[in-house]
Amino acid sequence: MTSFSAAQRSRVTMLDVAERAGVSKASVSRFIGDDRALLSDAIALRIEQAIDDLGYRPNQMARGLKRGRTRLIGMLVADIRNPYSIAVMHGVETACRQHGYSLVVCNTDRDDEQERQHLAALRAYNIEGLIVNTLGHHLDQLLELQREMPLVLVDRKVEPLHSDLVGLDNPVAVRMAVEHLEQQGYRELLLVTEATDGTSSRLERLDSFKAEIASRPMLTGAVLELDGKLEQRLRKFLAKSGPKALFCANGIAALACTRALKNLGCDLFADVGLIALDDLDWYPLVGNGITALAQPTEAIGAKAFDCLLKRLRGDTEPTRTLDFLPQLIIRGSTRRP
Repeated sequence: MTSFSAAQRSRVTMLDVAERAGVSKASVSRFIGDDRALLSDAIALRIEQAIDDLGYRPNQMARGLKRGRTRLIGMLVADIRNPYSIAVMHGVETACRQHGYSLVVCNTDRDDEQERQHLAALRAYNIEGLIVNTLGHHLDQLLELQREMPLVLVDRKVEPLHSDLVGLDNPVAVRMAVEHLEQQGYRELLLVTEATDGTSSRLERLDSFKAEIASRPMLTGAVLELDGKLEQRLRKFLAKSGPKALFCANGIAALACTRALKNLGCDLFADVGLIALDDLDWYPLVGNGITALAQPTEAIGAKAFDCLLKRLRGDTEPTRTLDFLPQLIIRGSTRRP
């Protein structure tokens, strides 16, 4: 086999291959397309040898556009730095690869203008389907895309979009957390969350927490949204009498609380218990470890692609919501002395 550089391969055309093999350009097109069976074995062998000799690499994007297929899936995420987003994205990408698709990821950085630009770019790429994990503030663009291709939501509902939704069963997750803290003897609970900002999953966790506290007469609960006064507010919570614990609604809240407690000189986790939704790599390294409700993030990503693939293959069933259950991982942060 002749060795060619990437630059040399990019200059080889289908016509070069046809001339080398002594066949028509149409025959080469059939060989690299879906009509190879129309060619005789002798012609196919000559074309294969010519491609090998010249180091020809067909333009897959151009072929896809010609057939109306690009094998590209788009994914729109609100914050690519969020460990949850990264883990879900990995699940989507792995599933894409297993089925011969490639993933195009666009990070909005929680910016509406970035979202608008990325949606326009994804349409220009001729993606075949779209997975969305944002607030969906540009509904007109999303609705227009939904009319052209399948669309699946991850974690966050966008009410006007009647699409499949894949995520966590938030009421069950919150019930598991509150129940565990109550069983461990904690009585004063504080839910720490990022600003809800219309995010359906955060609102579900907030509402579920309030409902759980209301249904358990032994418990008292309050809610704190992350802001610049976190340490000040945690200091007031720590001053309360009785056994108390924090329930961090995601990994970002868990990190903010752990830093704040350290700065306050808190004895982790003798002065206060802590349970967090999501299970991040650093949780076992803090004190005797942080108790977590682990989301099956890779499975959520894979299921989102599976829903999309079914729609691409013609599934016309009513839209569905697929809720995954978390796994409670008990560590030292909720083991009272």
